[in-house]
Amino acid sequence: MNEIRKVRAGAGAEWLLGGIALLRKAPLALGLLGLIWGGLSALGSLGGQVWLSLLLAIAGPMLFGGVVYAAREVDQGRTASPAHLIQGLRDGKLQRLLAMLLPQIAALVVMGVLLVVMIGPEQLQHTTQVLAQMQTNPDPALAATLPTGRLLLWLLVVLVVGVVSGFFTFVAIPEVMFTDRGAFAAMKLSLRTCLRNLGALVVLVVLVMIAVIALSLALQLVALVLAIVLGAQAATFASQLLLMAVLLPVMGGAVYLAWRQTIGDVPASAMPPAPPARGFEA
Repeated sequence: MNEIRKVRAGAGAEWLLGGIALLRKAPLALGLLGLIWGGLSALGSLGGQVWLSLLLAIAGPMLFGGVVYAAREVDQGRTASPAHLIQGLRDGKLQRLLAMLLPQIAALVVMGVLLVVMIGPEQLQHTTQVLAQMQTNPDPALAATLPTGRLLLWLLVVLVVGVVSGFFTFVAIPEVMFTDRGAFAAMKLSLRTCLRNLGALVVLVVLVMIAVIALSLALQLVALVLAIVLGAQAATFASQLLLMAVLLPVMGGAVYLAWRQTIGDVPASAMPPAPPARGFEA
């Protein structure tokens, strides 16, 4: 399990398609996991339950580990169940899974520091005041006073920081779920795996972004229809549930397949062909 296998860039597309195939194989069982998680998240955000949103954020690595575990169960011909959402807790791996929050916390700190450094305290205060005024008075003259260039640059840096922090946990969560490796060793292995297979990661991220946009647009149309019958708030709640019911199982399956193909146990017949030798390897 220490060897990191190099895969071609197209493997990123295969991981996403594999996640979709796993959801199609068990749509009700895997979709139910997304509905449960999505329902709790929607209650926290729409109902103003800050404590519930905070609790779900803390439990996020454990819940996602449960989705990944359920994806492997389906892949191996077994049945996924809601109990798999707390499989990490049942297996005594909660502490290691909670450690997966550290890269995210570090990323948030870095983003906050960069915001102050790149925008400046005075401009940051001015931006906050302008945004508050524009909620009641959308005046283009107010928008012209914003440090747009520096804000866009900061958003670009935030995107890079977020992606890099995700490298630490991408295959670390399945590594913790399916092996006895410690949290920090798993995160180090995940970072090395992502850097070695950067092409596949880029393909996966781009395709996921396209899929999320397409799915969101489709669900917005559904929400417009539901709003006529159920009302706006109920339609928003239902669309969030549907989004999570599809997106979470697909992502859990994609991450599981990425782990299996790069560092996990994979049959020789399922091994991807080795890429041609080159003078430089990303």
